[in-house]
Amino acid sequence: MTLTHDYLGQLRSDWRWLSRTDRSRRAYQSLCERHPRLALDDLHDLGDVVDALDTHGGRSVLERAAIVQALLIEASDDLTRRALLQTLLPGVIGVCRQLRFGQGIVDDPREMVAVAVSLLVELLLDWSGQSRAYAAPDVLSALRCRLRRWLLKEKDARRHQGWADEGEPEYPSASPLQTRLETLRDGPHDRLARLTYQCVFAGISLQELARTDHSSVPTLKKELQVFALTHLLG
Repeated sequence: MTLTHDYLGQLRSDWRWLSRTDRSRRAYQSLCERHPRLALDDLHDLGDVVDALDTHGGRSVLERAAIVQALLIEASDDLTRRALLQTLLPGVIGVCRQLRFGQGIVDDPREMVAVAVSLLVELLLDWSGQSRAYAAPDVLSALRCRLRRWLLKEKDARRHQGWADEGEPEYPSASPLQTRLETLRDGPHDRLARLTYQCVFAGISLQELARTDHSSVPTLKKELQVFALTHLLG
């Protein structure tokens, strides 16, 4: 999308320089030493690692998934985290596209992309050190949820502060279920509240949720049913 070209172009330009620095080569060597099974010895720096993660980079799907998993484990290092962000940029645009670049809520699609990248950085910091076999889809799924929450807050702010012009369509307020799920976030029921939100409002299938949650479909289905009966109904 042309509106996002300048911002994404700047990120790519910065990465072309960062990825070939001495710091990048040291971070790459550390990655190789800590994850010898990745067989990255034929590369030279993190720039080569990101290139290898391209669909045309010559690595299989499983090999690419293992590399992303290792990058997330080592994401406490700022340059390794930057490499992972660079790898996920196409997925970030995909998430923004799924959310229609905040159409009707965000005036400029570039703002949506900038917020998405900022939220992704926060997410990678929060998840650094974690070992996830499906790191890329897990991260992008979580990013989609964070972006949805941000859009809901932006929509609510517009409604209460009168930012929308009189001739613009009004947006419905959050449903009682959304409100209830939000009150259950960041507490003892955060996991099931998050999964319920993803299932109901993000349209993510139970099979995909079970995979990212590392649980079986029957077990997760039962958990969600009990959670709904106990905390959402009545």
